[in-house]
Amino acid sequence: MLAQEAPNQEREFLSRVRRLTVDGKRAGEGYWSPDGTRLVLQSEREPGNPFYQQYVMDLTTGDTTRISPGMGKTTCGFFRPGSDEIMFASTHHDPTSKKQQDDEIAFRASGKERRYAWDYDPEMEIYAYQEKTKSLKRLTNVRGYDAEGGYSPDGQWIVFSSTRTAYDHTLSAAEQKQLTTDAAWFAEIYIMKADGTGQRRLTETPGYDGGPFFTPDGKKILWRRFDEQGLIADVWTMNLDGTDKKQITNFKAMSWAPYMHVSGEYILFASNKLGFENFEVFMVDAAGTKEPVRVTYSDGFDGLPVPSPDGKQIAFTSARSGGGAGQIFLAQWNHEAALKAITAAPLRKN
Repeated sequence: MLAQEAPNQEREFLSRVRRLTVDGKRAGEGYWSPDGTRLVLQSEREPGNPFYQQYVMDLTTGDTTRISPGMGKTTCGFFRPGSDEIMFASTHHDPTSKKQQDDEIAFRASGKERRYAWDYDPEMEIYAYQEKTKSLKRLTNVRGYDAEGGYSPDGQWIVFSSTRTAYDHTLSAAEQKQLTTDAAWFAEIYIMKADGTGQRRLTETPGYDGGPFFTPDGKKILWRRFDEQGLIADVWTMNLDGTDKKQITNFKAMSWAPYMHVSGEYILFASNKLGFENFEVFMVDAAGTKEPVRVTYSDGFDGLPVPSPDGKQIAFTSARSGGGAGQIFLAQWNHEAALKAITAAPLRKN
C-alpha cells in the first residue's frame, strides 16, 4: 500500500520546479556544496567523449566548470566539508579510455540502440580534486569498480561502494558467470579516511550494496541493498563500524538513491514501485516504521533526490523535460508538509 495516492499532489511538497542543466545529452546526480551555493554534477557534454564528466555549477551565476580530466568515464562527485576538495570516481588513467570513447561514438552513430545501463568499469577509481591547485589525488588503487562515494559531515571519512572482491581471488565457475552477467552483484560498502588510508569493508551480503551516504549527524551510513537477483532493492542504515544494520523500506520494488533530510526526520529515495520504467521520488520516516509517501508525479524517471544543506530545496534528476534522458532539476521543498504527510502515513505492514 502507498501512503497518498491522490494525483497532482507534487505541488504539496515541490514548488518552483525548474530545470538546471541544458547542455549535453544527459546529466544527473547533483550534490550540494556545504554552503548550498553550488552543485557538483555529472554530464555528457564533452566533444569526443560520450561518457559522463564532472562539473561544478554556481547556482547564483549559472557558470559551470569542468573539474574532471575530460578523458574516460566519471561518476559520483561530492564536496568535502571544510576543504576545497571534491571527490569523484574516474577511469581517465585507463590507457584504453580513448578507444572506448571512439567505439561508443561509432555505436551511437550507427543508429543502433541499446537500453541505457550503468557500466561498473573495474578501472573506476576514486580521486580527490583540489580546486585551488586544480590537482588530482588518487585515493583508491585496487582493481574493481570503486565509486559512489560520500564524505562524512566533518570531512574526515569517505564511504563508498566497491566490486574489488570480484578481482582479488580466483573466481569459481559460478562467480565468473555472475561477474559476466552482473558485476554489480559483487559490490560492497567500504569506509576509508579522507586521504584514502584505512580502507575497511562494512557489508558481507551477496548482492549489490551501493549508493552510501552519511546521515547529517554523521552517526550512521545510509545505503541501498539489492537482493541476489538484482531486481529488488531497499533502503538500509548501519553504524559506521558496520553494526546495527537495519532495513528501512520493504517496498518490494527497486528502491534506491536514498538521502536523508538535514532534519534527520526522513529519507528521500527513488523507486519504481508504480511501474518498471516509472521511477518516482518517495520519502519515508528515518526509522522505517511508516509506509513511504510519494513525492513526484511525472511519467518516466524522477530520482536521485538530494536536499540542500538548509533543507529548503531539493535537487533531483528527471526525464520530465522529454527525450528520455535525465537532466537536473531544482525545486523549493516544503519541509513542514513533508513532516505532516509522514506523520499521517500508515504504519508499515511488513
